[in-house]
This record gives sequence, structure tokens and C-alpha cells, in this order.
Amino acid sequence: MGIFNRKEKIGLALGGGAVLGAAHIGVLKAIEEQKISVNCIAGTSAGALVAALFAFGKSSDEIEKIAMDLDWFEISELSISKYGLLSNKRLGKIITDNIGDVKFSDAGIPLAMVATDIATGEKVVLKKGKVEEAVMATTCIPGIFSPVEINKKMLVDGGIVDNVPVSVLKELGAGYLIGVDLYAEHTQQKPGNIIEIILNTYNFVLMNATKLQTGDADLLIKPDLSKFNMVDPEQVPDLIKKGYAEAKKALKKL
Repeated sequence: MGIFNRKEKIGLALGGGAVLGAAHIGVLKAIEEQKISVNCIAGTSAGALVAALFAFGKSSDEIEKIAMDLDWFEISELSISKYGLLSNKRLGKIITDNIGDVKFSDAGIPLAMVATDIATGEKVVLKKGKVEEAVMATTCIPGIFSPVEINKKMLVDGGIVDNVPVSVLKELGAGYLIGVDLYAEHTQQKPGNIIEIILNTYNFVLMNATKLQTGDADLLIKPDLSKFNMVDPEQVPDLIKKGYAEAKKALKKL
């Protein structure tokens, strides 16, 4: 773990994990409680959604209310696209409904997200343009959601290339890097349907890659979410509690 210098800017990277991403809300609660100033924030997939709300001034309590009011089974809709079964436009609408039709440059805290160019496999860091479109791109699970086109690039979930975007924080000027890895202590459960089979397969790849990507983190928060699955919205309150407890313990090291 890196030694914290009070003059350094603190950056926070929130990783992906579908419904497990609710644990990030608990992490933010602990950060607010300990009065830690986050100077920049980056996110991938579910982590990007939480990061966007936080960067635009939403408190952890407000983000919790959004998560609790959210009908997780209605955040996608059938798509006629040949590239995916569903569209996640409704996920983008969560952004516009709660913080408006905003651009990255409007954020109160410097914000970035990671997506993957599905044509080249390259990592794409999104920190300009519409936040709504970026959230849709970074949460776009290949084969399930239709890719999102930004700047003539066909973009999908950033977890493929950088699931906990610690390295992006350096681009935003951070000196002390905090990462939140939802997979570090997670063991997959027996899948109960085709969606869970796809997610499990996808996540085995992410888990191995993430171990290498988080090596530069000065502090890595790793809640053990093994008893939770990635799709059940009923888990959200318990996930928030778990994220809070683990972050409170880890942040004492500062």
C-alpha cells in the first residue's frame, strides 16, 4: 500500500460488476463519513454509473435512493439490432433523469469512464462528450446489449480491457490511487439461467485481468461479495452495507 501524502490528489476507481455495483454506494458512504475528499473519479460498467452520479454532486444517500427506486429488470429493452439482444438506452436515461443531459466538462469532480472498441479490442477512455452515451457504452455487455457508437467507434463494456480503471486516475491528475474491486474476493455461483452463464463466463476473464490492472493502486478495497449474485436486485441493501463495512475498515489505513 502506498503512503498517503496529504498534498496529493485522491483518485477513486470503481470497477464493474452488474448489480454488485451497489457495493460502491457503501464505499462512498464510508468516504463521506470519514470526510475524505475525492479529487477525481473513474469507473467501468456499473462503477461508471455510480461514478457519474457522484461526480455530478449526488451524495451516497441520494445514489442509494436512485438504486432502491430502480427497477433493475426494466433498465433494458428488446432491440432489433443484429449486434445484440437488448438496448440499454433506459440505463442512459437514469443519467438524464437524475443529473440532466450533461457533458463530462460539466462535472463537479473530474470524471472518466472506460469502454472497449469491439472492432480493435483497444481501450477507450471517455472523458469528453455526453455522459449518458458514455455510461451506455461502458455498461454494454457484448452479445447481450447492442454496442454504442461514439466518435465512429463501436464501443462495449470497458471491463474487457480495464475493469478497475486505476491507471485512468493518473490521467486525471491523481497522486494517491484508491481502487474498488468487486471481483477480487468473489467466487462465482452455479448459474441458474442463460444470462448467468454468459455473465459467469465473462467474469472469469475479468477476474484474472483485473489482478494485473490494480497493481498500481495505493489502496485497494476488496469486499467479499461471494454470497451475492450479479443479477438479483433484492440484494442491493445488503450489498451497500457490505461495501460500507469493507471500505470503513480499509480507509482507516489512510
